[in-house]
Amino acid sequence: MGRIFEKRKHKIFARNAKLSKLFTRIGKEISMAVKAGGPSPEANHRLKVAIQNAKGMNMPKDNIERAIKKAAGGAEADFTEMTYEGYAPGGVAIFVETATNNPTRTVGNVRSFFNRCDSNLGTSGSLAHVFERKAEFVVEGKALKGMDLDEFEMACIDAGAEDFIEDGDSFLILAAFTDFGSIQHKLDELGIEAKSAELKRFPLSTVPADLDTARNVMKLIDMLEEDDDVNAVYHNMELSEEVEAALAEG
Repeated sequence: MGRIFEKRKHKIFARNAKLSKLFTRIGKEISMAVKAGGPSPEANHRLKVAIQNAKGMNMPKDNIERAIKKAAGGAEADFTEMTYEGYAPGGVAIFVETATNNPTRTVGNVRSFFNRCDSNLGTSGSLAHVFERKAEFVVEGKALKGMDLDEFEMACIDAGAEDFIEDGDSFLILAAFTDFGSIQHKLDELGIEAKSAELKRFPLSTVPADLDTARNVMKLIDMLEEDDDVNAVYHNMELSEEVEAALAEG
């Protein structure tokens, strides 16, 4: 799969919510990390990565410290990570990742959104053949601190990177999800802090969508992303440049 397509896919197939929603999501991740491995980022790798992502999103330091203290003090509710899969109009596959302290509420909301958009919520694992999970790292050029770019790329490939893409002043590193730890360890070894380090889902196949279908699918995605329990929504809808332009116009 070519680099140009990978770069475009990175932008199209995962939708980012508003900044406040991103802060909510990373706050949950910090809470879950603290409860799983303690409040020290030096001893808790998951927390270290969560803090790194929070900084990459420009989350205020006070917010980060408050989230850690709240979770360590037991004041934060326990969150459970749950996923939901289904099909939107036009046969477009939709994969939803959530973190919730009330699974009954979450599944009820997700099912309601699917029903209201003439979509079908499927069973867990029904989209295993449609999406693959990958490790995605975003490194800003300034984080290389003068390191030779070819040397950096080869180091990432040696650690398991499958693709290395220049995206403006940043670099996108993709790897199998099982190599997440290997890539993170290599970055730590090189003294490079990624702007973000996440596990994301990418489609193995895509479904072309006309403008009407795309608008219906985006209606469902927008509803899902407005829900506080939803962390990320992925789809396999393929849009032409004309349809993308029309969606951007509203």
